Amino acid sequence: MHIIQEKLLRLSKEQNLGKLKLREIGRLISEPSPQKVKHHLLQLEKKGLIRVDRSKSLIQRTEPGWVKGFAKKARLLSIPILGSANCGSAELFAEQNIEGYLRVSDTLLERRKSTGLFALRAQGLSMNRAIIGGKYVEDGDYLIINSNDLNPKNGDIVVSVIDGTANIKKFVRDEENQQIALLSESTREFSPIYIHEGDDYFVNGKVVQIIKKPKLLKQKG
Repeated sequence: MHIIQEKLLRLSKEQNLGKLKLREIGRLISEPSPQKVKHHLLQLEKKGLIRVDRSKSLIQRTEPGWVKGFAKKARLLSIPILGSANCGSAELFAEQNIEGYLRVSDTLLERRKSTGLFALRAQGLSMNRAIIGGKYVEDGDYLIINSNDLNPKNGDIVVSVIDGTANIKKFVRDEENQQIALLSESTREFSPIYIHEGDDYFVNGKVVQIIKKPKLLKQKG
């Protein structure tokens, strides 16, 4: 994230930036160009990291949790996006690495509890035959992870961290051989990962749902 955006995020947690002029915000973050301040505020808004209500002169840092929805019986949950699956280090899950927020209706989330959820983007083909809630995991989909579910059962799809590197795999506990197998479910061949329970390894959460990437209809020529 750009240093100006980091400063703006920290400042937005302390006060409502919507009440300040661009030059005033710039002085608070030591940035003399109001155009740069405006540009980076817009970037933060696009990422969903700040909430902007121009009618009320309101600019606030987005926080995980429920926000007012667009339908009477629906609520929207802001879920932090912490990068992409199968890449990055364990530090990926730190608050400062939030890339943005998904706003998802609680109807789509099947009325799940709001606490402990975060999202990762599926990347690549290593899990494209895995099915969660009747849906395949495809490149570009968002995976919703429950970070409070740290005791997986055989067959669960989990986010695990091995030697500081995060990945998404199918969890299998092989008690007979005293090992854990982390398996890909893919149309291509990917080698399993075998670990001992005493290794530098831990589960960071269970994948509980897929938010599918929109399917765009091809226009007829």
